[in-house]
Amino acid sequence: MTVMTAQEATEHVIQTNAAFSVAEQDIRGVTYRVFENAPHHVAALLHGSREAQGNGAAEYLVFEEERWTFDAFIADVNRMAHVLRDEFGVTKGTPVAIAMRNCPELMIMVMACASLGALTVFVNAWWTTDELDYALQDSGARLVFADGDRISRLTPLVAPLELTCVGVRDGENTAQHSYSVLKSAASSDARPDADIAADDDFAVMYSSGTTGRPKGVVQTHRGAVNAVFSWLFTAVIAPLMDPDHDPDAPAVRPSVLIVTPLFHVTATHPMFLLSLPAGAMVAVMPKWDARKAVEIIRDEKITRFLGVPTQSADLMIAMQEMGETLPTLDYIGAGGAKRPPAQVGELAELLPNAAVATGWGMTETNALGIGMMGDEYNARPGAAGKPHGPLQDVRFLDDAGNDVPHGDIGELTVKSPANMRCYLNKPDATTEVLEGGWLKTGDLAQIDDEGYISIVDRKKNIIIRGGENIACLDVEAALHRHPAVAEACAFSVPHERLGEVVGAGIQLKSGATASHDEIKSFLNEKIAKFKIPEHIWFQSEPLPRGATDKTDRRALQAQCLKDHV
Repeated sequence: MTVMTAQEATEHVIQTNAAFSVAEQDIRGVTYRVFENAPHHVAALLHGSREAQGNGAAEYLVFEEERWTFDAFIADVNRMAHVLRDEFGVTKGTPVAIAMRNCPELMIMVMACASLGALTVFVNAWWTTDELDYALQDSGARLVFADGDRISRLTPLVAPLELTCVGVRDGENTAQHSYSVLKSAASSDARPDADIAADDDFAVMYSSGTTGRPKGVVQTHRGAVNAVFSWLFTAVIAPLMDPDHDPDAPAVRPSVLIVTPLFHVTATHPMFLLSLPAGAMVAVMPKWDARKAVEIIRDEKITRFLGVPTQSADLMIAMQEMGETLPTLDYIGAGGAKRPPAQVGELAELLPNAAVATGWGMTETNALGIGMMGDEYNARPGAAGKPHGPLQDVRFLDDAGNDVPHGDIGELTVKSPANMRCYLNKPDATTEVLEGGWLKTGDLAQIDDEGYISIVDRKKNIIIRGGENIACLDVEAALHRHPAVAEACAFSVPHERLGEVVGAGIQLKSGATASHDEIKSFLNEKIAKFKIPEHIWFQSEPLPRGATDKTDRRALQAQCLKDHV
């Protein structure tokens, strides 16, 4: 087999595979490249995927002791779509909120809403009553599907917001309606008729900002579907560039383990939605438990794992403690945060059959963005990778909106049909980041001569020490190389003369010890002296985290600086 370059493989697939034919399309007055033959809406990913599964009787979904075949999953989706329409009057555009931990009903309701063209409102399962109140008022959702914990938090809002709550699982006995009763009484399990256009709104997902109210990111059907087909495209071209690929090797049905919350794009889009056209089996965990994850991967022969870097680290520890090797894993990805570079080599050594991968994406891009895996990632553990093609364009802009010279640091700005339509009810915030189809990501990045992009930091996570810009991630990567450091997060500390200096919160590994002076001495040869933290706070507990398991930098900074003078 002739090994192709990335450009050759891309052109070959576009020209020879009708599923990935690319054309220009005007969307809201902007011209984008799109997959012209991709399904026109998210529900079509489901109903057009029996062929990908190979057999409707094949097992599709595993949740603890419960199992669904692909046909059974589709039937439940159709039943609940009829329930939405017949019992609650849901039609195209009606907002329907989903507030629960990971479970099959969450996935079923996403597809049931999509089948009618309704607007799925993903609600963060960790939110308080006040935060739920904000999201429901912001989105206009008055019909909510929720489990027991969320029902209890929603109860004070039922009367003032005139909510209709459908209880799921442990919420069935405390809500106005029971999911299982409604499903059993559904009028049909046939696919409902609905007129859904590609550029209709599919969902609202709330950004995980650490200050102020979260912004509702409005995603369209075309945006979600083109993101999914971009990842499929990456999988199709990969063998054409691999000199070790054996085209005669028997195909292995992919299987994925979902361990991150399904109310965030890391789980919904490149895991759940992608599983449909990819013909994959899906196992779902209600909450993270590393030892349980090892058991599921082993017993279900899982091939694909995608979680935040902390979960990869937890998985390695659990594997070693349990004496498991997990040979079926052929992919272990990271999303939501950047891996410490040292972890890349550790994973490659412990899981030799798995391609260690990294990815960058945003809620605002339907999770589509940048990635790489295997040897190219091992060789560049600090980089984010290359854009998933062939629909995306990227630029790097300065504060004035001008393109910076090649190789310089600028704000990563992306254009693709997967970009959000807008921030819900926030036209000024939308205009601030979205112009002419280009989305300002808020990430500072640079691209090298080979086309690999490195995320330097968030714009707001730059420490300016006496005029020198210091990336927090740069400091953290160096701290993570210390053998005693389990977690580290850098932030600015006010300084009378320099304006800001570097501070860091550090949690040491169990049983390990280290002093401030020892850490500074270790860093002397790792990073420039002006980047070395002048203040270190050792934490006895894990560092605070936000909803996507990213370290909550602002919360840690406030905690550490509380008594600082």
